[in-house]
Amino acid sequence: MNYKQTEIQINMMKRKKSLYLLAFSLFVLNFCATAQHKGILKFNENGEFKIAQFTDTHINMDKNSNLYSYEIVRKVLEEERPDFIILTGDIITQANPIKGYERFVALFSKFEIPWAVVFGNHESEYQFPRDSLAGLLKRLPYCLNDDVGGIAGNSNFILPVLGRNNRIEALLYCMDSHSVSTLQPLVDGYGWFDFSQIMWYREKSAQYTAQNGGKPLPALAFFHIPLPEYTDAWNNPSVRPIGVKNEDECSPDINTGMFSAMLECGDVMGTFVGHDHINDYIGTHYNIALAYGRVTKVMKGEDDPLAGGRIIVLKEGQREFDTWIRDMNGAQVLQCNWPGTFSSEEKHVNR
Repeated sequence: MNYKQTEIQINMMKRKKSLYLLAFSLFVLNFCATAQHKGILKFNENGEFKIAQFTDTHINMDKNSNLYSYEIVRKVLEEERPDFIILTGDIITQANPIKGYERFVALFSKFEIPWAVVFGNHESEYQFPRDSLAGLLKRLPYCLNDDVGGIAGNSNFILPVLGRNNRIEALLYCMDSHSVSTLQPLVDGYGWFDFSQIMWYREKSAQYTAQNGGKPLPALAFFHIPLPEYTDAWNNPSVRPIGVKNEDECSPDINTGMFSAMLECGDVMGTFVGHDHINDYIGTHYNIALAYGRVTKVMKGEDDPLAGGRIIVLKEGQREFDTWIRDMNGAQVLQCNWPGTFSSEEKHVNR
């Protein structure tokens, strides 16, 4: 291929990228012209706050791939009626994500439920820029995405949950666990939390703790790629996990210390990820719950988890949560409570 042909191809790719951005901007403006619904996260009158986590839908409308994920999400929402929806990465995996997010907007707007997205590794593999997607998502109806800026990654933000007195009673940390190693070929594999993100987390956690009279607020963290400590949670000799591990954890090879930061700050009760499609366990490591969601696309293996979503219920004024899986057939499975279930001497495992 000669230089001129290469230049033509590059220009065509740039034009296509610009058209994607323009189309998505028009899509956003169209919705924003008719709706600016965002919503405030708040415990209900019973002192509970219910979260539905969906992950790894891998929707590709161009190839008609995994479109049944929308129906699975709808079924779970109808059954559970959560207060908030979190999508934990690898959601729309095609060059132009507009149509895929259009359908999510329509679905979540119908239920009038606030939602947010944290990015997975596949959000970086296509022509639509990751930072542009982060900026545009936060303008969609009912979407609570933000991007604090000034630190590594996109879609790093914190969502407070208010209590009956309109004071902050809980926190949801939403963070970008990145895509692949930036040190290839020396270090292969997946990405890791940058030190700037860890410092941001530490600083914000300390601020919220100070505002709460020196007592850490109950908090959860959502991102895509599991921390290296997930392997320790699965192998915990004292308290066995609940759920299945059908593949090795695809964690980064570099451990920059996000788990130790959470342990020292004392607010995060549990982390919730996706990435490994056929793992759905929740275990503990030094009393922090390390949990997978349930893959929301239909898997093909006979022993693979049945597609669905994870439900998490926070309790106002308490450092605890209930969680279970709601599968695509409506079954409620793998119910447990943190810390209660994991404080007992019973051994819980489903291999």
